[in-house]
Amino acid sequence: MNAWELLPHVRDIYSRHPEFWHNEAWELQHVLFSLGYTDDLADEGEIAAAMEVARGDYPQWRPAA
Repeated sequence: MNAWELLPHVRDIYSRHPEFWHNEAWELQHVLFSLGYTDDLADEGEIAAAMEVARGDYPQWRPAA
């Protein structure tokens, strides 16, 4: 599974569970698997890439600088 395949899943998690916004890729790896978004543990680098794109979709969730 690549970042573009993971992107809709990460977006869905962020919209349904905004508390995961601050998780690291290795933490979200387990969440994706546990919630049934993936059949296998996805590559951490691919998750990180999907997270970066998904976070850009939700600027209101960005922490204040």
